[in-house]
Amino acid sequence: MVVLIGNRTANRKWINYEIEKAWNDGKGLVGIYIHNLKNRAGRQASEGKNPFDYFAINGRKLSHVVKAYDPPSRNSRNVYRYIDENIEDWVEEAIQIRN
Repeated sequence: MVVLIGNRTANRKWINYEIEKAWNDGKGLVGIYIHNLKNRAGRQASEGKNPFDYFAINGRKLSHVVKAYDPPSRNSRNVYRYIDENIEDWVEEAIQIRN
C-alpha cells in the first residue's frame, strides 16, 4: 500500500484505519511525501508528519520499519518524475520488508 504523505495525512481516522488494515493483512507499506507537488491552485504545501510514527510494533515505531521517501526536489515536475522512476522499486522493497 502506498501512503501519500501530505501536511494533513498523519493521524487521521481513515488514514490510520487503512495503514492498520494493510499491516494486519500482511501488505507491504511505503510512504511518499508529496509536499513539493503543486496543488490545483499551483501552491506547494508544508511537509506533513510521518503517519507511521503513530503506530508501534513490539515497542518500535512503525516508521522504523516502513520507509517514507521524500523526493529531492522542490520542482513539481522533477518530483513527479522522481516518483515515476522509483515507485516500482519502492513497492517491491516494501513487499520484501514484509516478507
